[in-house]
Amino acid sequence: MSSAEPGSARVTRADRLTPAEVADVLALARVAGDTDGAAPFDEHVLLRLRDPDAPAVHLVSRAGDGTLTGYAHLDTSDPADGIGVELVVHPAQRRRGTGRSLARGVVEAATGPVRAWAHGDHPSAAALAVDLGFARARVLWQLRRSLAAPLPEPHLPDGVVLRAFQPGVDDAAWLTLNARAFAEHPEQGRWTHDDLRVRLAEPWFDPEGFLLAVEESTGRLVGFHWTKVHERPGSTPMGEVYVLGVDPSAHRGGLGRALTTAGLAYLRDRRGLDRVMLYVDESNTGAVALYERSGFLRWAAHVNYQRG
Repeated sequence: MSSAEPGSARVTRADRLTPAEVADVLALARVAGDTDGAAPFDEHVLLRLRDPDAPAVHLVSRAGDGTLTGYAHLDTSDPADGIGVELVVHPAQRRRGTGRSLARGVVEAATGPVRAWAHGDHPSAAALAVDLGFARARVLWQLRRSLAAPLPEPHLPDGVVLRAFQPGVDDAAWLTLNARAFAEHPEQGRWTHDDLRVRLAEPWFDPEGFLLAVEESTGRLVGFHWTKVHERPGSTPMGEVYVLGVDPSAHRGGLGRALTTAGLAYLRDRRGLDRVMLYVDESNTGAVALYERSGFLRWAAHVNYQRG
């Protein structure tokens, strides 16, 4: 399949990318992220790009000289739930029809509902979504805070202690807790052993920064704060509240706030970081309130558009 608008590059479709093509896409994503202040792909897409067996459709836009001008990733792993889409256009190639050609290619390639993320909530993405019949369905906030300000001592509920995650030992128990804590979440609550395994193998994984709240009398996991550190050459490292969850049976006991504080202290005192970010659904008002009470401020919005 190929499509193009007058003056735009040609869009071609592939079911697999070569390692060289993947490298080109990742380089394009870095340039776009540096320009826009928001990475065009989330972690899920980046992991799938590195997995040649991940079911996906790749739409690639190249200029006449072969230069990569744009790319769209279609996650086809669960068609019944909808095709997940993320799209990027090289900053120097914008306003030339490339994004519209890619978006139309997405509509042509999709056989069911489509869910597309616009990272940074750009007006151009909103206009394109309206033109192609997409509706704004979900907003994910990126919040940030400085770690220079004082942090309170974490006050754990009676009978609860913190310890580090033990790979190969805690996997099954953590997956069960994660599913309970995020039962209503469209992505996080569905994690499998493979999803966990891939992330435990990532270069950034640090078991000491994966804090588990454990019921001392039974050993049962009741909460966790998994931290992450983003490191890129030429930029200041930044911490992340990667995933924070509390078992529903332990809600309203202050455990979420204690876990938040403990993770922030780890990133500051053990990893030497001075800033931290996190992502949270706008609709999760309880979590938004918790993080804002913990000193986080809204930094950027990521919008999910749906069609069909």
